[in-house]
This record gives sequence, structure tokens and C-alpha cells, in this order.
Amino acid sequence: MTMKTHKEMISEWMTDPAFVQEYDALEESFSLYDELLRARKEAGLTQAEVAEKMATKPSVVARLEAGGGRHKHSPSLATLQRYAEAVGCRLEIRMVRTPQKQEQQKFSAKSNN
Repeated sequence: MTMKTHKEMISEWMTDPAFVQEYDALEESFSLYDELLRARKEAGLTQAEVAEKMATKPSVVARLEAGGGRHKHSPSLATLQRYAEAVGCRLEIRMVRTPQKQEQQKFSAKSNN
């Protein structure tokens, strides 16, 4: 039995619809954490420097950027705003219509007429 690489395992798992659904559900969370890291790096700040600007501990910033670790919980808007200010950004939240939802709404609108 040969050991598979990470890419080979992901490729195999991506053939499972249940895995793909769960993987896709995590995409939004991952993009938030990627955005936090990008903003901090563009600001040229360390986690310790961001923590100081937020008046918190570096471990809090590390957990925030890592997605909460074992104690998964979503950061509050106030925390995200403080983080954004610390890295010289402003927090912007948008609602973006998903293609699947658009099709469902069109179908619902037609069936209601």
C-alpha cells in the first residue's frame, strides 16, 4: 500500500458529493481568514502589533486569524471592526446573491404568478 499525497487525497475526496458540499460550505470562512491575513501583511504588522492596537493579547489575534481553533466561534462585528481599524482598513460587509438562489427565486416568482 502506497501513501497518498495530500493533493491525491483531496482529489479522491472531491468525488464524494457530501465532501464537496461540506468543503464548499467552509469556503466563506476560509476567505474571511485569508482576508484578515492579507490586510495585516499589507499593513506590515505582526500579530503582536495588531494585538497592541486592539488592546488585546497576541493569542487572541492568532486565534482570530486561524478561525477560532478548537473553540470555534464566529468573531463579533465589533471584533472584526477593531481588527480592521488596527490594520488600517474599514470593515465592509456585503450580501452577494448566489446563482443557485437566483434560480430558485425566479422559479418561485413564476409559480406564484
